[in-house]
Amino acid sequence: MADEQQFIEDGLQRTQIDEFFQDELGRAGYGGMEIAKTPMGTQIVLKAEKPGMVIGKGGKNIRKITTTLEADFGLEDPQVDVQEVEEPDLNARIVADRLANALERGWYFRKAGHTTIDRIIEAGALGAEIVLSGKVTGARSRVEKFNRGYIKHNGEPAEEIVDHGVGTAVMKLGTIGVQVKIIPPDAELPDDFEIYEDIEVDDYVEEDEGVEELLANEPDETSNGDPSIGAPPEDGQSEAVDGAGATDQAAVEEEEIVEDFEDPDVPDEADVESELEDLDAAVEEELDEDTEAEAEELIEEMDDAEVGSE
Repeated sequence: MADEQQFIEDGLQRTQIDEFFQDELGRAGYGGMEIAKTPMGTQIVLKAEKPGMVIGKGGKNIRKITTTLEADFGLEDPQVDVQEVEEPDLNARIVADRLANALERGWYFRKAGHTTIDRIIEAGALGAEIVLSGKVTGARSRVEKFNRGYIKHNGEPAEEIVDHGVGTAVMKLGTIGVQVKIIPPDAELPDDFEIYEDIEVDDYVEEDEGVEELLANEPDETSNGDPSIGAPPEDGQSEAVDGAGATDQAAVEEEEIVEDFEDPDVPDEADVESELEDLDAAVEEELDEDTEAEAEELIEEMDDAEVGSE
């Protein structure tokens, strides 16, 4: 079987087992389950408001549940463990079943909704939301919402932190769906923050180095990136000796550069002017010669044209 098909089969089996527990343990205050497959078998942890009703007299009910899981759902050696819900008002499934039962007994939906959500907040929840959908008062269906505190609707916190619960109330006018969302008191939301009062900032923020300290830590320009040059003296060496050695080395380098460099020859202004005049005269002579040659050619062409016409 492909991995995708296996995931679908496991999810379907989990949903069917959850519905079975919901129908079988509804009166015991069923609050959800956890399934984990181990090498020894399948470990199932049931959460219930009344664990005694789940176990039954002498363990009769729990043995019946184990046999049904093994026969109808194909679980290998199921091991069922029952845990009591410490605070039922913070379990979304238990709250949804209670609210659905209250509606079936004739409670007005608005009174039932406000009373239930107030009990959730009093139990310490960070936020809660109740949604009733269906024919709550008349022939037309509608949706009624009750909100308190802070609630998450999307993203990973909505899937991992928020507790979801669904219930159904069968009324004379029709079925009413009950949805409950609860954020438990110990939930760590990604946008939480803390405010400290009467706290000195210096105790928490380290002081940055000043400009003078940064400049003191930078290497000297004459060191050419070598941190050893220009460093403070060690083992009794004097700074004067190091400074003199660095100065002598710099002077020697400057003398070598000056010797390699030769001054270019710069001509005098009189020589430049005479060269320019000679250049202008040569240009004028070339232009005069070209002009006379063109004039002579033009006259010869005109003479030839006159002779041909006669």
